[in-house]
Amino acid sequence: MPELPEVETICSGLKRTLPGHRIVEVRQNRKDLRIPFPAGLKDIKGRKVTAIGRRAKYILAHLDDGRTLIIHLGMSGRLTVSNNKYTPEKHDHLVLALENGVLAVLNDPRRFGAVDIAQTKNLARHKFFAHLGPEPFDKTFTAAYLAEKFKTKKIAVKLALMDQELVVGVGNIYAAEALFLAGIDPRRPAQSLKAGALKKLVAAIRQILKTAIKAGGSSLRDYVQADGSSGSFQQQFSVYGRKGRKCRGCTCNIKKTGGVQRITQGARSTFYCPVRQR
Repeated sequence: MPELPEVETICSGLKRTLPGHRIVEVRQNRKDLRIPFPAGLKDIKGRKVTAIGRRAKYILAHLDDGRTLIIHLGMSGRLTVSNNKYTPEKHDHLVLALENGVLAVLNDPRRFGAVDIAQTKNLARHKFFAHLGPEPFDKTFTAAYLAEKFKTKKIAVKLALMDQELVVGVGNIYAAEALFLAGIDPRRPAQSLKAGALKKLVAAIRQILKTAIKAGGSSLRDYVQADGSSGSFQQQFSVYGRKGRKCRGCTCNIKKTGGVQRITQGARSTFYCPVRQR
């Protein structure tokens, strides 16, 4: 699933081509994804895109009539832009043509994505967003905030970080990488972390996400940037996907330590270094 850095990277690409231009055609090729397409979807024809934003893993296209087009990419979705070189593909479910010749194409083979339209002023109360926690870069996301949220959580800290009601956008890959950077064992109960560890964790989450955004995200399967190119953060993984290998910066004898370990948490793979993470 595209995580925060991937969605932020896509938004950056969309910002270069969509704002300031009017939608001249809406091609809807099916009735639904994981939820039905909104009844008023074709009514956005003629509307101008005023800005592109992001909330959690949702792409937001703000329109000049006070509404916002909301897009979630699900597990395998892609949102790409092309200019007069578009070749239709099997799973292109929504195509927006703009007056500048750009086509924005939503392709989703597994159809776990979602599209909706809402009044911009009411976005915070929308069913997609009302339950969400703060963004990792918000000033409210602090060690003190985590301490308050973690104090009754006996679950593993890795699982706690992936709770979107606690903090948004820290998915499986980036939770593993941030915990490595902070030197925290992903199996530790969230409530066991003290102030110093929480401060390191907040800083690590932000650093990992910023670095991943700069690298254009991680391309492991379906994800591509808005222009169709791949991200490169996967080349910088310290532990994710490195079972039995050295972690980044390792000085151990991995014949003795076994290298990076892989376990399953919440039906997802977790990778960690048993030497550096405590």
